[in-house]
Amino acid sequence: MLAATLGAALAFGAPAALAGTAPVSPSGAPAPVAKAPGGAKAAAPSSQSATWVAGTRAYLVITAPGDSSAVRSAIAANGGTVFSNYDAIGVIVAHSASSTFATTMRGVSGVQKVGATRTSDVPADAYNPALPANPAQSSTPAGEPVRADMSQIKADQAWAVTTGSASVKVGVLDTGVDDQHQDLAPNFNAADSVSCAYGKADARTGAWRDVDTHGTHVAGTIAAAKNGKGVVGVAPGVKISAVRVAEPGNSFFFAENTICGFVWAGDHGFKVTNNSYYTDPWQFNCPDNIDQAAIIEGVKRAQEYAESKGSLQIAAAGNENYDLAHKTTDTASPNDSTPVTRTITNACLDIPTELPGVVTVAANGSGTTKASFSNFGSGVIDVAAPGSDVYSTLPGGKYGTKSGTSMATPHVVGVAALIASANPGITPAQIRDKLATQANDIACPSDSRCTGTAANNSFFGEGQVDALKAVGSTPPSGKYFENLGDVAIGDNTTVESPITVSGVSGNAPATLKVGVDIKHTYIGDLKVDLVAPDGTVYTVHNRAGGGTGNIAQTYTVNASSEVANGTWKLRVNDNAGGDTGKIDAWNLTF
Repeated sequence: MLAATLGAALAFGAPAALAGTAPVSPSGAPAPVAKAPGGAKAAAPSSQSATWVAGTRAYLVITAPGDSSAVRSAIAANGGTVFSNYDAIGVIVAHSASSTFATTMRGVSGVQKVGATRTSDVPADAYNPALPANPAQSSTPAGEPVRADMSQIKADQAWAVTTGSASVKVGVLDTGVDDQHQDLAPNFNAADSVSCAYGKADARTGAWRDVDTHGTHVAGTIAAAKNGKGVVGVAPGVKISAVRVAEPGNSFFFAENTICGFVWAGDHGFKVTNNSYYTDPWQFNCPDNIDQAAIIEGVKRAQEYAESKGSLQIAAAGNENYDLAHKTTDTASPNDSTPVTRTITNACLDIPTELPGVVTVAANGSGTTKASFSNFGSGVIDVAAPGSDVYSTLPGGKYGTKSGTSMATPHVVGVAALIASANPGITPAQIRDKLATQANDIACPSDSRCTGTAANNSFFGEGQVDALKAVGSTPPSGKYFENLGDVAIGDNTTVESPITVSGVSGNAPATLKVGVDIKHTYIGDLKVDLVAPDGTVYTVHNRAGGGTGNIAQTYTVNASSEVANGTWKLRVNDNAGGDTGKIDAWNLTF
């Protein structure tokens, strides 16, 4: 999760949503975080109020899904304005400076719930948002060593099976993403990126950029490109879309922003979303509070909508070392004004991580230990992943280390993206199940707070994710060779990419693994062959797939009659005009 304000937001108990999953130092103390000030894009959002006035607050007005015109008219008649509305889920975001607005609207026919989403004023920036800075980029020397966190979840071995498909879109709902970063630009999907700050989609170019550093760090862990420099993400072949949910200056993630993000994810085909935050200003939303009940309902409907469209939400458990299954107090809320200590129960929810259908992620420390800061809870935690001292991308072409359940979550999102890549058509429920079944069990340590079995307990849920098992393979037993160099595939041309194999005695195996990553807009045009050192041709793909884009697959070839050592080639023949692409990478495992 993220914390509240940026400085505080990324700290334990910080005022902002990042607080729950804010990056922390290895010692567990809050880590200082610097604040950061494809097609035609929509015009800048225009003001829906003639003049912003002090005292303007935001409200969720919940009604039945469908035509909300009568309720919207009632909002205008009772001192409010409609800032945005989502008729598909029956949620309207209204602004009003009237102290009686919520009470009056609760009496309007067709209105089910009304709740204030903040205890502070809506910023004037909401009516004419400034674009985030586009930082100058540093260059990075060549070299891309496999990081310990990637080896820990066997992502480096999973890449021999698949690096992920470019047809899989992953939404990073966060502080934004630096799309110009050298390690993110190759996989960045600007066409489906947006800002949802203040609760209304702003698709202007660059509106999605990072107003902190958090979102860019998360994005790198998910899908930094396998390009020979910097770092490599868990799923370096998938596409990243940025949905900036955080507001500038404080990095608050209010309910209307989250709702906008989930609806956007559903409407834009995101297979998975990363949610390393909690919904401000309440660390826990309690259904017996009239405002918080509306927040729970609105965000829940948006998440259900996204899932109904094929999108799985994965969220951070939080960084307070708190037992989410035995809630007693909340001392951090509301974080946009003055927090007060209040008594709570398990009916109060950390949103979105405790909503039905959302995968909740705890953080591992070194190896398979529990990270000292990670929240926990029997029946709450689903899986765990590395979350301590994670090295990833930062805005401006930079790199750095962060800790938090915020950092664990993108590892799980990357694994989910690999699952989706290896299993086209898989549903969110099926991805959830596969995330659970592939996880490696971790027994409870000598800590009385950990309850359950090795198979499922309150610290680690089903266990630590395993990318290799997730893509349905076992560790390669033989030597591994790869070529990451791009080779352009033109219309009606034949191209080859070589791999020189050495140090393998005897012949190739009868189960030679050939990993192929080809980016192409019409794979029905392509014939793909493995050419042995002696020139023998083994066809692995022959113009199948029609208009499907990209080949990200591992083939098994009986090459037992071939001497292993020598130069092997991947030959690609394009047999039609109108579509082009490239060999992005390929590999051999003996």
